[in-house]
Amino acid sequence: MTLRMPGTVGRRDLLMAGAGALLAVRGAHALAPELEAAMRGFAGGAATREGRVKLEIEPLVENGNAVPITVSVASPMSASDHVTQIAVFNQKNPQHDVIVATLSPAMPQARLATRIRLATSQQLVAVARMNDGSLWTHTVEVIVTLAACLE
Repeated sequence: MTLRMPGTVGRRDLLMAGAGALLAVRGAHALAPELEAAMRGFAGGAATREGRVKLEIEPLVENGNAVPITVSVASPMSASDHVTQIAVFNQKNPQHDVIVATLSPAMPQARLATRIRLATSQQLVAVARMNDGSLWTHTVEVIVTLAACLE
């Protein structure tokens, strides 16, 4: 148990404030070249659109060794409208493809939850391929205070 004087700021509070300020300043900017290349390989050159996909991860990760992520896609998962694949790519890990999962319309929802390793602070992008061939994305920025998987 940590005791603090009233009105003082703890380390975690300070890191969260700094992370929020950094993400606000960076805003939604261009995708890192490493991510663009990884996505191009997955998409086969097809255009991607922002939307339908939600990549959930804490914006400030204290330990990059086992980081929980959840990817969900707005889809009825019916025979006529369903997600066929969900992929997650990262910018700065030695291998840029984190996971590629294949789904079927028999699944009740398009949702994937797992834990990943993150080498350092970086961008992550989730891509969903729909049965009509369209590709939907969501990009997030993550700040990692204790790096993992550096080779």
